[in-house]
Amino acid sequence: MKNFLNISDVNSTELRKIVEDAKARKSKRLGFNKSQVDNDKPLDGKSMIMIFEKPSTRTRVSFDIAIKQLGGSSIVLNPDGIHYGKGDESTKDTARVLSEYADVIMIRTSSHKNLEEFGKYSLIPLINGLSDQSHPCQVMSDILTFEELKGNIKGKNLSWVGDGANNMSHSFIEAAVKFEFNLRIACPKKYSPNKKILKWAVKNNTKIKVTTDPKEAVKGADCIMTDKWVSMNDKGDKKKKKKILKNYQVNQKLIKHAKPDAIFMHCLPVGRGEEVTDDVIDGKKSVVWQQALNRVHAQKSIIKWCLD
Repeated sequence: MKNFLNISDVNSTELRKIVEDAKARKSKRLGFNKSQVDNDKPLDGKSMIMIFEKPSTRTRVSFDIAIKQLGGSSIVLNPDGIHYGKGDESTKDTARVLSEYADVIMIRTSSHKNLEEFGKYSLIPLINGLSDQSHPCQVMSDILTFEELKGNIKGKNLSWVGDGANNMSHSFIEAAVKFEFNLRIACPKKYSPNKKILKWAVKNNTKIKVTTDPKEAVKGADCIMTDKWVSMNDKGDKKKKKKILKNYQVNQKLIKHAKPDAIFMHCLPVGRGEEVTDDVIDGKKSVVWQQALNRVHAQKSIIKWCLD
C-alpha cells in the first residue's frame, strides 16, 4: 500500500513517474469539457473519502474534479458532521471504518501528527491534502507547472521569499532533494526552515541556501515563489509577524534581480499588497492560475499512483 504524505517519503523515480503521468494525461484531455471523464477511466468504480479539518477551496474542488475525471467518485466529510475530531471516536477506529467504505482517503489537517496517526491504522492509501508540516500535492503541481513552461527542473534555480518555516517551504526543500534543483530561501531568522529538514537536505547533497537577503536569494532565479505571511495555522501575534516580514514582499523591484524570463508562483490564497503586489501576481510573469489548474492534473496522478 502506498501513501503520499511527504515528498521525502517517495523515491525520485516514482515522483518523476507521477509528474510525467500528469503531463501525459493532461495532454490527452485537449478539447475535453472540464468535467468530462478520461477515456480510459482508470478508477471506474473507485471512491475517495476527503476529510477537511480546515477550510478549503482549491484542495476541495481540485481533488473532487480529479477523482471524477479518473472515473471515480468522492465523499466529503467535515469534522463537525462526523465523530472523528470530536473525541467521540478514536482515530484508530475511524481509520478502520472508513477503510471498509472507500479505496483512498485524503485528509487536510492542522496537525501532521493526526495524519501520521491516521495512516497507522488505515487499510487503504492516505494522501496529505495539507498539514502544518508539508503540502506535497501543491508542490507536485508546481513542479508540473514549472516544467510545462521552463523544461526539466533539474539544475534550475528556484527562490523562496517570505516565511521559511511554513509547510510550502518545507515541501520545496524536500522536492529540491528529489528533483535536484537549486533552492534559495530568503526569510527572517525568526522564520527559518525546520532544522531537521534542512539537515536531511544537506545530508543528501542538495544545493540549498538560506539567507536573510531577498535580493541575494532571487539573483539569477528561474522562478520566484512566496506564500501568505499569515496562514490558518498561525497562532502568534499576526501583526508582529507581518511587520517582521514586510521587507520580504515580492514586488517589481525585487523581481528585477531574477532572470529576465523568470516566472512567479504562489499557491494561493493571496495576501495582495502583503507578500506580493498586484502588478506581480497579475503580471506577465505570474503563472498562479496555471498552478491552480494543475492541482487537478498532479493530484490525478498522485491518486492513481497510490492505487496502482
